[in-house]
Amino acid sequence: MKTDHLSIQAAIRARLDDLTKPKGSLGKLEDYAEKLSLIQGTVPPRVRRKAVFVLAGDHGVVAQGVSLYPKEVTAQMVHNIMAGGAGISVLSKSCGFDVYAVDAGVDADFPDWPQTGLDGSPGFFSMKAVRGSKDFTVEPALDEDAFTRCLDNGAALANFAIREGYDIVALGDMGIGNTTSAAALLAGYGSDPDLIVDRGTGIDDEALVRKKRLILDALARRGPYDSPQSVAQAFAGPEIATAAGIILGLRGSGVAVMLDGFPITAAAVIAWKMDPNVTSFLFAGHQSRVKGHKPILDALGLEPVVSLDMRLGEGTGAVIGGFIVELGARIASEMATFSAMAVSTALADEKDY
Repeated sequence: MKTDHLSIQAAIRARLDDLTKPKGSLGKLEDYAEKLSLIQGTVPPRVRRKAVFVLAGDHGVVAQGVSLYPKEVTAQMVHNIMAGGAGISVLSKSCGFDVYAVDAGVDADFPDWPQTGLDGSPGFFSMKAVRGSKDFTVEPALDEDAFTRCLDNGAALANFAIREGYDIVALGDMGIGNTTSAAALLAGYGSDPDLIVDRGTGIDDEALVRKKRLILDALARRGPYDSPQSVAQAFAGPEIATAAGIILGLRGSGVAVMLDGFPITAAAVIAWKMDPNVTSFLFAGHQSRVKGHKPILDALGLEPVVSLDMRLGEGTGAVIGGFIVELGARIASEMATFSAMAVSTALADEKDY
């Protein structure tokens, strides 16, 4: 059943209230079902296939000592994902997501892995817009051409997801130094650096002070900013910019997007600054332990599905949240209704049976 927004909202609320339970008794699961119906324009909502894109990219700012790990770890973790040994590999299998690793801009070369994995193995997209971003403390992270390539690559991934029939797309990141890029990006959009600059991989107090100073100095050096794109070019890593391209590419497609942690939420802010309507099809899979994540989710008007004190990245929180959102869709589509069973609707008006 497809019709306009208000009719869809009325129809899904009526269906949820007709399920064999007290009205509203499944709480957030009902809210997720309603939002999915509005995204898809269908009552009840459906979840046939789910995918997670783990977008990988390197960051020139790592040369400034903002991370505990060298940039080589980015490429090593892509290999780990492709071998099925990463955290996202385990959680995706458990939550029913197909995994795609994406070389959005890693400063390394990879094998010619297949785009579509066999027998549940991960797929791989080679979309190297750059070999890592530039050091934004010295020059803009991405030039205009590189930023445009990232957006175009994201649009291509969005088109792939649509063609493959995915109803939920989770976005994850892998990039040493990307919490620094994300914090600088968000500060460029006006967020208070004191609220968003965090320890990332676990740097000590001295490194944290240096990280904040580098960001503040770069903000002054790279400005003024005349558009959302200019802020993104100044600070975004290739995986962050590519994730923004995916979100923008999924507009009007009926595909729901599950956001992961701080860097991916920063990517959502790029898309949101370019088109404020994108939040209508975004879910926050989780709230990470990175201190800047909550204020950015609040700014987007997104409430996290779960809060598990995680900060791994890779899309791990997004697939967990996506699995729970899917449960809402299954409740709406598979649970019996009072009208079909000819059960007294008086039950639906009670708080408890």
